[in-house]
Amino acid sequence: MTASPATTRRGTRRVGAALALAAAATLALTACGSGKIAQTANQVAAINGNGANVANISMRNVHVAYPNSAEYSLTEGGKAELIFTAINTSEQFSDTLRGIDTEAAEQVTLVGTPGSIEIPAQAALAAGAPAEQQPTDPTEPSSSVLVELDGLSADVRPGLTVPMTFSFERAGDVVVNVPVDAGPTPRVVNEQSGPAEEEG
Repeated sequence: MTASPATTRRGTRRVGAALALAAAATLALTACGSGKIAQTANQVAAINGNGANVANISMRNVHVAYPNSAEYSLTEGGKAELIFTAINTSEQFSDTLRGIDTEAAEQVTLVGTPGSIEIPAQAALAAGAPAEQQPTDPTEPSSSVLVELDGLSADVRPGLTVPMTFSFERAGDVVVNVPVDAGPTPRVVNEQSGPAEEEG
């Protein structure tokens, strides 16, 4: 049994109408977000620091800590603490952090160490903050060190970044643009919402 020409035309019209409706729905859905700023556009990750990779070394959460004692001060000539995690992803070779260099301070000191620190394969070195404050990573810090920046330059101010060069024996050198922590105040303000109001 063959379809009559009238039946074929009706079927073609139905398919055409369905395609037109689908196209209109697609246009409506894509247009509904146009001209809007996404809520997440201005949000910053909870981790304060920056990161970088060189060979088998992954630098994570690198930042200058906001002063939490009278010993530290983010003023010219002052002293600050450097926070970071260096992860050695190699499965067989250890690496050694030989030093850190920056024009943002007169001297970078690895406190209580002979000047270099070995990072075993599949292990991590945590500087500054306790391990629980470091970003979540399957590699547990195998050792920790206190790193201090002595004789800060005028460029080390909250909200700015300063370049620092980390030198590793195997991986080589890597430059990280290190942010200076802005402290306990909220770091993110949405352009449309304005500053957050304090309670009370």
